[in-house]
Amino acid sequence: MNTEQTPNTGAAPPIGGILETAVYVDDLALASAFYERLLGIAPMLKQERLHAFPIAPKEVLLLFPRALSKDDSLTSFGVVPGHATTGPSHFAFRIDEKNYESWRSWLGDLGIPLTGEVNWPQGGRSLYFEDIDGNVLEVATPGLWANYRTE
Repeated sequence: MNTEQTPNTGAAPPIGGILETAVYVDDLALASAFYERLLGIAPMLKQERLHAFPIAPKEVLLLFPRALSKDDSLTSFGVVPGHATTGPSHFAFRIDEKNYESWRSWLGDLGIPLTGEVNWPQGGRSLYFEDIDGNVLEVATPGLWANYRTE
């Protein structure tokens, strides 16, 4: 058996993207209903400790109840370490520029007020709003970051 390790070349192994974004909520059922309305999709998984929404290919939004996620979760597959946040968090959804005004209208139709709007110097635009737990959500067009540009 070969016990030699591959030498460290100083470069990190490649990452394929961010698979999961976790949001911690006070009332899982209420928060899940908010995100179902906002996104127009149902969770692909509903459990006592989490609801999982399919956002895009290979991307998942996870809702965790704060009260149940602080402790380790022992499953038949292994241990999931406890994790949680206190206070509001932030994440952003990628949107096409052509859908920016549609998102503004959609949020208005849902009665969700905008808490901010930014026209970034690099060319991107963002709409900010909050979920029912005060987490700050954003929809952002290409141009916000150097690695988030239109092709």
